[in-house]
Amino acid sequence: MIFNKRFLRFLLVFLGCFFFLYLGTIAWIGIAAPGKLYSPFVEKHLDYVSWIKHSLMAGTKFFLGIFGYDVISQPDFRVRIAGGKAVLIAMDCVGYGVYSFWIAYIVANPGRWIFKLSWILGGVLLLWFINVVRISLFLLAYNKGWPMPLGINHHTWFNIFAYVAIFCMMYFVEKKSKIFQSGNHAG
Repeated sequence: MIFNKRFLRFLLVFLGCFFFLYLGTIAWIGIAAPGKLYSPFVEKHLDYVSWIKHSLMAGTKFFLGIFGYDVISQPDFRVRIAGGKAVLIAMDCVGYGVYSFWIAYIVANPGRWIFKLSWILGGVLLLWFINVVRISLFLLAYNKGWPMPLGINHHTWFNIFAYVAIFCMMYFVEKKSKIFQSGNHAG
């Protein structure tokens, strides 16, 4: 009976948090874009999805710059290899679905908030980095005429790598959580 209550609590918190973050982000995108529920204040000061898009562009520019590519960021959320083709960082490219899943999983687990916050931040940063690598590789492939491996599009590749990373992180969260629960940790 205790297991069922714990699992039910986990499931309800996970689903509630996931849908709040995921659907809330979709709603926020709608509020920050001109249209029916548009808010100029939100667009100018609270548009965190655009902030993520800008960070992905900067990350792509930095990452490809390490390998000697000159990448230009354009104001319409496009990144371009100098003298080459550009790719658009669209709303689907942000990764808010995988971020929402990861954050909801951590929030739903028992534990201290400092433990949860460190895993949320570390996980979101890892997922963001995977996304930067994906966008960078896609920009290179698009410019060099390389086909997508196995004919699978870059969004699907991102989801595959992101969820593999999430499941690996889940393993370590559970392992670390059990160590803390048993009291067998140093410090």
